[in-house]
Formats: sequence, C-alpha cells, structure tokens
Amino acid sequence: MENYENAAQDYKSGMKYKDIAKKYGTTINTVKSWRKRYGWSREEGAPKTKKGCTQKRKKGAPDGKEVHRQTEGPVHEEAAADDGTRATLKNGGLTAEQQMFCIYYSRTFNATQSYINAYGCKYSTALTNGPALLGNTRIKNEIERLKEIKRQQIVAGTEDIVELQMRIAFSDIGNYLSFNREDVRVMGPFGPIKDPETGEYITKEVNVVKLSDSEMVDTQIIQEVKQGRDGVSIKLADKQKAFDWLEKFFEMNPDDRHRKEFDKRKLELELMKLEMQTKDRAEEQNEQDNFMDALNESAKEVWKDD
Repeated sequence: MENYENAAQDYKSGMKYKDIAKKYGTTINTVKSWRKRYGWSREEGAPKTKKGCTQKRKKGAPDGKEVHRQTEGPVHEEAAADDGTRATLKNGGLTAEQQMFCIYYSRTFNATQSYINAYGCKYSTALTNGPALLGNTRIKNEIERLKEIKRQQIVAGTEDIVELQMRIAFSDIGNYLSFNREDVRVMGPFGPIKDPETGEYITKEVNVVKLSDSEMVDTQIIQEVKQGRDGVSIKLADKQKAFDWLEKFFEMNPDDRHRKEFDKRKLELELMKLEMQTKDRAEEQNEQDNFMDALNESAKEVWKDD
C-alpha cells in the first residue's frame, strides 16, 4: 500500500497530523494535502496548527540538493487527476514538497510563489530557494513532463475554443433575462400609498428586468452581472471580438467542421437584419404616405372653402 493509504487509516483512527507526518517521514502540510485530496473523514478533526517552516538537510536528497522540511503550513489544493499530476505525486525520486512544487510551478511558472505554496515558508526564504529548486535535474525533468502534457491539451482543445467562440458570437441576451413593464405600488415614507377616495393602492408603471436562473443558462459566456442603483444588469462576452476571431480562424482553417455551421448562422443573422431594415423602411414609407394623404385632404378643404 502507498503511504497515503496507510496514513488514511491512522487518520480515521484519530491520530493527529503531526504524529502521522512523523510516522511516514513527511510533513504536516503533506498529510493535510492527502486528507483533502483523498477525502479522508472522521468524527473529530485534528486541532488547528500554526504556520511555520524549518529547514533541514535530508539524507539521500535527490541530486544532493537541500530539501526543506515544513513542520506546519497551509493545506494544498487538490491536484487534478487528468493533467499529469497524479503521476507526479507518485514520483519516488522527489520528496512530497518537491512534487507539489512541480505541480504549482507547471501552473503558475512562478518559482517563488510555488515554493511558498509547497513549503509554507516566508517570502524571503522562497525568493532564494524557489529559483534554486529549478536547477534540480529531477525537478526540471518533471516540470518539463507536466508542461508537455499541458501543451498537448492545448492543441487538443482547439475545437473547444472554436465552440466557445461560436457560443459567444451567436449568444442571445434573451436567454439570460426578460424585460417588460409592470404596475407596482407607489411607496411613501410609511409604506404603500392609498387613494383617499377609493381606498385602493396607487400604482405606477415601471420597467422590470428579470434574470434567468444561473442553472438554466450558459454562464461561461457571462462577463459581468451587477446590482446597481438603477437595477440589475448583465454583460455578455464581446460578440464582435468572437466574430473577428472566428473569421480569422476559418480563413486559416477553411475545412474546419464548424465552418459550415458558422456560415449558416451568420447568414441567418444577415437575413434578420435585412428583414428589420425592410420593415423599418416600410413603416417609414407608410408614415410618409399617411402624412401626404393628410396634407392632400387638408388642401382639398382649403380649396373647397375658397
């Protein structure tokens, strides 16, 4: 069994973090990380600990590098299982802290902050030791492995990016909110106001905007939602930028499977615009015709009077 599996049994039996860390030759920080990552649970948790950091030279450290052992520190975030980090956590050539440093660095490319997250030390300590760890051959190789996986995921995710841009470009604000006019009671300093003659509440017509439930809409393309003095407002991702991105993408990738759908939906939008313009012109012409009819009728009356 792996250390974390044995440690899980100790945790469930009531053993404290520091005792588990001592038993398996690791840090309290790592034990806490195991607890969160693998969902350990028990009726009573271990007592709270203070943050701190001690530095020791560990015998048999990889490549002769100095390894800093954390006595207490922040809980690590759960590492994703599909981005290569599961293999990192099983890399026996690295200490638990070095494993976490590799994971953090592959995500942020910030050696100092990654060292702080992995070891729980002060900024001044991490400022020196973080960049120094990048010189460790095993750490460097592990980081390169994680970066390569990330690069492959980015290439494989091109289709997802296109679909996202398509959703933004053809998004409909009507899916996210509804707006109309409603009668509401007129409020006074002591509550709703009643008509002194009829005894009924006085009402007025106001504009009303209602947002759709977040569970029912594509929240990925919402850029901003805010409640202000003038009511609630919502802002979607920039549709024009999405259109521009898609146009350039399809110029370079004319055979992309999304191209046909994009052209179809773009044509539908153009037809809608044309219909609206035609309707506006027709209404404008109708108003002009009505004006001329009224003018002619007026002229007839004038000539009749003469």
